Amino acid sequence: MNTAAHLPKAHRIADVIAHPITAKLTRPTSTSWGTYTEVSIVIVEVRTETGIVGVGETLARFGPKAYAEVIERLLKPRLVGQNACNIAALWESMRKALSGRSGGMLIEAIAGVDIALWDILGKVAGLPISTLLGGAGRTEVPCYAASVNWVDEGEATEELQTYMERGFTRVKVKLAGPVPEAVKRVEAMRAVAGDGISLCVDCNWAFKLDEAIRVGHALAANGYAWFEEPLKPEDEDGYETLSKRVDVPLAAGESNYTLDQAKRLVSSRTLSVLQPDVARSGGISETRRMVEFARAHDVEYAAHIGMSGIICETASVHLAAAMPNAREMECETDFGPFKTELADLSPGCVRMKDGMLSVPAKPGLGLELDWDAVARMRSA
Repeated sequence: MNTAAHLPKAHRIADVIAHPITAKLTRPTSTSWGTYTEVSIVIVEVRTETGIVGVGETLARFGPKAYAEVIERLLKPRLVGQNACNIAALWESMRKALSGRSGGMLIEAIAGVDIALWDILGKVAGLPISTLLGGAGRTEVPCYAASVNWVDEGEATEELQTYMERGFTRVKVKLAGPVPEAVKRVEAMRAVAGDGISLCVDCNWAFKLDEAIRVGHALAANGYAWFEEPLKPEDEDGYETLSKRVDVPLAAGESNYTLDQAKRLVSSRTLSVLQPDVARSGGISETRRMVEFARAHDVEYAAHIGMSGIICETASVHLAAAMPNAREMECETDFGPFKTELADLSPGCVRMKDGMLSVPAKPGLGLELDWDAVARMRSA
């Protein structure tokens, strides 16, 4: 029996459209991986038969048209005609579009659809997503500025001072090798910030274990809040060793796609902070599972928002508002078009006040996209 035929019309999915878009960054982003001047994402549009539209975002920094193909060719046939409010069932159906271990392009594509489905559910219920998630009652979330780039020390100092002048009390600093240069940057940033600013570092897998131990000692000596992704994500043995050799808390998780990939380092308390990205880690549904698992093991949650758009940022605000173990969330400060031109909601770096970011109160995500802007940025 085809149960979809008997569903209330108001909840049935009529169409799923993927919009691959690319834009120049307002300033280059420089990390241990290199310098980036443009970035891509995919906007996912899910339409119901009565005109309710949900929007989501897929982390697709490179090759966005390939992600759009996955969404429209693999996922859409599993969604059209189904009840948009049955999010868990739809997630499982999308996961079965490809066999093999969870991860990669498929899970990132699912993330965009999942966020859009939560947006629809909020609009159907007349509630913001943070409330639908059984929210912790927060109306604002602590945030930190991201990031002081891996550039020469003079430019890095100017960036840090700019964030402090804007009112950020927490700031992330990018680190890379060689180790002596990394240690020098750790000390220089603390000297500029003083004791009143919370600093953390993000290394984007820059170091081998022995190198990370040396950098970790410098971070501990200079009172840094956490040591993010010093090693490649597959080196779980290395993370466990590192946690025993340094006193600075370890943070990671943006490279994890599903809960299975976060379990070991969370359950062993190797990580003090888990950092999944809602536009990569299967959307709100799977990221929530990861965060709740972290909570059960007394590990804090800090949402990752690297080089993403306003939808990813807004979904992350809702999730952070709802999760009791949310510590703070990343707040990008690049003023790029994905944040400033795509929707009627101002980016977090504009809305932030005294280190806090407000949670949208309108139904669903609480934003409306500018479809003309989407069309202008659409990847050729």
